[in-house]
Amino acid sequence: MDVQNTEYETVGVAREIAQLLEALIESGGTSLCLADATAGPEPIVLREQHPGEVLVMDLSSVEHWLPRLQAGEAFYLRGQVRGQVVRTPRLVLTEVRYVGGRYLCCSDYPTSLGVLQRREAFRAELRMGMKVTVTLQGVNHAAVQGDLRDLSQSGCQLELPLTASGILAEAQDSPLELTMTFPDGTRFAIHGEVRHQKTDPDQQLLRVGLCFTQCSAEQERQIWYFVCEIERESARYSKEGQDERQPSPLFEAQKRSAEAHIGRRQFVHYATPVARRLAKVAAFLDAQMLLLQSGSNVDSRQLSYYADRLLRLHEEDREALLFATRCMTREPLLVRHSLAVAVQLLDLVGGSMPPEVRKAVAASAMVHDLGKALVPQVLFQADRFDDSHRRALQEHVPLIIERLRGCQWLSASVARAMIGGINERMDGSGYPEGVTGEQLGELARAAAVVDVVEAMRRDRADRPARTVQQVYRHLLRQPAQFDPRWIKRYVAHFKVLPVGSLVRFSSEQLAWVLRVDDQGNPLEVQITSHPEPPTAKNLQEQVRQNLTERLGKPVSEVAVST
Repeated sequence: MDVQNTEYETVGVAREIAQLLEALIESGGTSLCLADATAGPEPIVLREQHPGEVLVMDLSSVEHWLPRLQAGEAFYLRGQVRGQVVRTPRLVLTEVRYVGGRYLCCSDYPTSLGVLQRREAFRAELRMGMKVTVTLQGVNHAAVQGDLRDLSQSGCQLELPLTASGILAEAQDSPLELTMTFPDGTRFAIHGEVRHQKTDPDQQLLRVGLCFTQCSAEQERQIWYFVCEIERESARYSKEGQDERQPSPLFEAQKRSAEAHIGRRQFVHYATPVARRLAKVAAFLDAQMLLLQSGSNVDSRQLSYYADRLLRLHEEDREALLFATRCMTREPLLVRHSLAVAVQLLDLVGGSMPPEVRKAVAASAMVHDLGKALVPQVLFQADRFDDSHRRALQEHVPLIIERLRGCQWLSASVARAMIGGINERMDGSGYPEGVTGEQLGELARAAAVVDVVEAMRRDRADRPARTVQQVYRHLLRQPAQFDPRWIKRYVAHFKVLPVGSLVRFSSEQLAWVLRVDDQGNPLEVQITSHPEPPTAKNLQEQVRQNLTERLGKPVSEVAVST
């Protein structure tokens, strides 16, 4: 929340302190905040006050914080009283009792309180992954849908499609009706006037600030509740699945739906630091598949965020990222494949591209196969794969392109070339359009090679994973289907033993290739004992120097489906 402590006025009169605390007790709207600001506020029950002596609180709802609080960690209480925000100074627990299944705790009585008259100074920002849909209805009953970005007592900021500009122009100084819909189904309607608007050219969105009008006392109370709950969930969500605090009931349905599919990821089990960071991109794609199956479009804002994240990982250490894609075995196959294709295609063709094109290529590759979550899943269990099965499966391409219609920042030409062209073949035998080489652009030709190499290195129902040399030979025997120029470029770029290959050396030692030199010789490897996908448990010593003396010469690649 964007509030400076200096904005609070100090109340030090004992009678006023007692009155404010009594109002907090009666309202039941008190939150506990850790003083070090490492976590967001949590609702608690302020039960009793004994002026000049102690405060009595029921902290059963923050049981997970009790060890820290009992160890002397400071906290403060905050709540709303008669249109004001009231907060205590720093407090520490003096006593903890477990009575009747409840944790009753005491602290010293505060000698002063801070009072903030301007509640509108509190602005709760929705973090990535928190989605509150807002429907904006204009004076002529035309409506447009967007997302809530932040909320304060006096107004909010929205992200709207560019098509909303007509509704905003018609409204001018007239109030618009907003309806917010939270993930648990809670709906809240209020009127607001436009105070400012700005076009975001990167994402092709309107950022619109509105000031609430005609607020009743009940609406003000509800807004304050939403502000506190957004702040609480924002702090919880920012921990990316590793925080044990109780979720806000407003967002609990959203958390359950994602967690039911992807679980609570244990990032410590991923093999490398970069793999742990890449797993957070994988978590987005996994949750996105669930949302697609429930009827949602691709989340434009999150796709933009995670595409940027992938680009940053690539810029920091391209080889570490290439190896990380081989460490995603805990993820669904569609996610593993899509991430690996995105990273390899970015590495192969992205060097000379403008930043916005590189981002569009990465984003398109990240979601290129997610449409397979929308076709009948019985296709993947079929004993035989006949023409009817193939036609049904091929629908995944137009299905995912349709779900990208809200991503106005994403270049349509790049998305068509990448998603629409990756399954096409030079001889016209591909899908969905069956176009020939003359109609295929360079990006589609390159993507087709990357996609097939990556897919053939994984197990499939009708065949085991192949080594990269076997894949290269297969592609070079198919010059009618794949552009030979891009096959040669792929081999020249990634080499005969690419990063992420499991290699048997002449010493009989197995090791994963982490880095290679310009001639394709391993420069750095990580030893393993078994031909299994890399995890934090089965990787051993890294060898950076004197590889030939330590391990001998590379003899062969070992095919491992990751």
